[in-house]
Amino acid sequence: MQGKLKAKSFVSLTGGFFLLFALSVIHLTQGQADYSITDLLSGVWTEGRIQDIVVSLRLPRLAIGILAGGALAVSGAVLQTLTNNPLASPGTLGINAGAFFFVVLSTIFFPGFIGGFPFATALVGAVVSSLLVIGLAGKQMDPVRVALTGMIISLLFASMTGTMQLLFENETNGLFLWGSGTLVQLNWGGVQFAAPVILVTFAAVLLLAKPMDILSLGEDIASSLGQNVRLVKLAAWGTAIVLAATTVSVVGPIGFIGLMAPHILIHSFLWGSVMLIGADVLGRLIQPGQEVPAGAMTALIGGPWLLYLAWKTARSMKRGERQMGGTTKPVRLKMLVPILLAAIIIVTTLALSFNGSAWNFDWLSPVVWEFRVPRVLTAFIVGVMLAITGVILQGVLRNPLADASVLGVTSMGGAGAMLLLVVFPAIPPAFLPLGATLGASLALGIILLTAWKNNFQPMLVALMGIAISAFGSAATQILVVKAKLAVASALVWLSGSTYAKGWDDVQFALILFALFIWPAVYITRSLDTLTFGDDVAAGLGLNIRSTRVWALVVGVAISTAAVSIVGTIGFIGLVAPHIARRLVGFRHLPLMLSSGLIGGLLLVTADFIGRTLIAPNDIPSGLIVALIGTPYLLYLLKKMK
Repeated sequence: MQGKLKAKSFVSLTGGFFLLFALSVIHLTQGQADYSITDLLSGVWTEGRIQDIVVSLRLPRLAIGILAGGALAVSGAVLQTLTNNPLASPGTLGINAGAFFFVVLSTIFFPGFIGGFPFATALVGAVVSSLLVIGLAGKQMDPVRVALTGMIISLLFASMTGTMQLLFENETNGLFLWGSGTLVQLNWGGVQFAAPVILVTFAAVLLLAKPMDILSLGEDIASSLGQNVRLVKLAAWGTAIVLAATTVSVVGPIGFIGLMAPHILIHSFLWGSVMLIGADVLGRLIQPGQEVPAGAMTALIGGPWLLYLAWKTARSMKRGERQMGGTTKPVRLKMLVPILLAAIIIVTTLALSFNGSAWNFDWLSPVVWEFRVPRVLTAFIVGVMLAITGVILQGVLRNPLADASVLGVTSMGGAGAMLLLVVFPAIPPAFLPLGATLGASLALGIILLTAWKNNFQPMLVALMGIAISAFGSAATQILVVKAKLAVASALVWLSGSTYAKGWDDVQFALILFALFIWPAVYITRSLDTLTFGDDVAAGLGLNIRSTRVWALVVGVAISTAAVSIVGTIGFIGLVAPHIARRLVGFRHLPLMLSSGLIGGLLLVTADFIGRTLIAPNDIPSGLIVALIGTPYLLYLLKKMK
């Protein structure tokens, strides 16, 4: 047995080195300056054009790719050991997103500081996001809870980063491509900084290898063997964070490498390098002469792998009936609804009357009637639809952190719309809903295909959704680059916006709302039955599988309709049902009514804030919603047991 393991290890190392060498040679021949492998091998040794290009541009890019890939892979292996979670990596835990946000923040407000100390700001961001994950995920480090916590923290930092990029477009103009992860190097400066930090930290990880092996047996066993568990965990977290922060400070946030690389540390470094260089080679093959973010390529490749890991993880875990929360003393609807309607009227009045600098109570004037009124109405209808989607998906998945963005429907819908723009660049915007529908349908199809045999186990569906969401986001980033969209317009679409909505959009939203509200109301009784758990629901005669299929179809259809109108707005479906559940309890019909009103109120408020905060410029509603909703969700996550 020992001999077989050694032989397998030898094959893995040998094969990895040969593959890395082959990819490196191909990598050095790619770029706008065209030359063959033969030209490279003959011309690189003598002074001239080829040597100048290789030494000054392509070799630094190759070197930083090898270092960054190895660092991310080792960081992922350490994090997976610490959390006992095969889904853990710097990307899925929000460490990359936190590091990138702090880099963007420093670029805007402290440009001199970031020029001299990019690693320090990235390290601060990585530490902050890690502390958030550790504090909110709990001591048990439940894989689903950790994954959802990391996703929410990533969304928080991503929304704040997007807001900063829109507010300070000139200062951050060069960060869009880098923020997606790119290996572009103009000199040896990045390599000279990263190499000693990564290699020294990797040596420290190797010294921690044996203590981490003991720790993987369980904290109780490790303590009984005389290990200082707290010290080992602190040191391991520190090395993982330093490796992640170093790569972000040089090449931007690149995810998925830590998920795909093997868990033997030396093998991890080698195969992480192979994967990142391979992704960069593939990206330049897809779009010759143009930069496709390496981070987007790794996510595109790693998405299916994350799907497999999610499926494997969920199958190995016991089914859990998660408490959805609520209140034992629900507020009566005849008291709550008038209060919500009054709040909606007040906010709507403000939104229609104030443009950020002046008041105008003549709502029939052309400016207000043709532009502001339809925009506010569209925001309200879409907010209602997103909130209803959250109620349905949380009810069917028995997961209080589920909504269309968690299932990947929002992300894939956006990718579908972008794909339509790339394939048919002259297509009118009215046809974008078709692309969004196709993308969301693909997300639903993957969920149905993978979860059918497991009776749509909520844990499995939630983890599948996270993987699909990551894949959709990566595809969208690549399509944005391929379509050569302006950074600002791309960010607006990716963030979701009610900008420039007219009466046609109001009519379309009303038609879709009228079409889907009845099936949504019809399934509320079945969702009430599911509240008591699968066993009780089946005992009461409910067809669990059929109910989950139809509920997923209805929820996805409503969220797709919303995405087709305003783009990728998240968080409404997460926040509104939680607020409503604390007011009216868990019964789904009153919950759906109150959630819809709260969702409409939230999106109208977000739209008003985004329109007036820096008037005449607009901040996308999706970013404002994320900034409002994420702190509440993090608080809620901390309260959940």
